[in-house]
Amino acid sequence: MSHLEIALLAIALSIDACIVSFSYGLVFSRERVKNSMLLASYTGLFQAVMPAAGYYLTGIIKSFIEPFAPIIVFGIFTYLGIKFIIEAFEPEKKKNLCLDFKCLILVGIATSIDAFSAGISLSLFGNRILKPALLIGIVTFINSTLGFYLGGKFKHLPAKSLEIMSGVLLIILGIKSLL
Repeated sequence: MSHLEIALLAIALSIDACIVSFSYGLVFSRERVKNSMLLASYTGLFQAVMPAAGYYLTGIIKSFIEPFAPIIVFGIFTYLGIKFIIEAFEPEKKKNLCLDFKCLILVGIATSIDAFSAGISLSLFGNRILKPALLIGIVTFINSTLGFYLGGKFKHLPAKSLEIMSGVLLIILGIKSLL
């Protein structure tokens, strides 16, 4: 994958964290700097660690799946893209928001599961993982922080549009892997 494609992947993967942070920004009015930094740190850290985990676990079985790499990458990115688009149309569920250690860990995991699959794809593309994982983590940190502050400023950010655009972007990356 090229640097541009990895940057686009990082943006797409960070949208979940941005939307979760936006929800938190709507609710929390005290200690906004502390709360936004906590949330952004956890989501960014997990978004950086999960692709590395996927990458290294793929290394164990890479010789078996390498001949099918383009099809697997296409499948993973297309699945993630369709999942993002479907989730954009699901009714919004009432969220119980907390910022204790347990909740932050759960938010970090929940928003980064897709990044695990991206790590598998990066391995199959033959990319190294350090720079992409760091970029994904940094972009997520920034977007999470922005989401938190936008949540405090705006009540109706078009979250659905962001999810749909992220889904389309992932599907395009999947199709490109076949070319």
